[in-house]
Amino acid sequence: MHSKHTAGQQAFGDIAPKLAELSDRVLFDDVWQRPELTRRERSLITVAALVALNCVEQLPFHLQLAQRNGVNAAQLAEAITHLAFYAGWPAAASAIARLRDLGE
Repeated sequence: MHSKHTAGQQAFGDIAPKLAELSDRVLFDDVWQRPELTRRERSLITVAALVALNCVEQLPFHLQLAQRNGVNAAQLAEAITHLAFYAGWPAAASAIARLRDLGE
């Protein structure tokens, strides 16, 4: 079965082909396609988790994906502002910096 998503392959397929395959086939081709949540909702949840965990390296990809899934920059900024009180100010400040980078 050929994956329609290749984010895993592009990100780390050269060094971790199995992780790339699982990311593409299971995460993006299965989990992200389940009908119980919209892609927009999944994007907001993912961005919130990445901010809360201070995973800034993965944020640019998921911030862009969230925008493609219908979350605008103002909504992302508001979500990150809200998360500052739950995930910590430094995590939110780092996330806002990544959001700013996308607009430049």
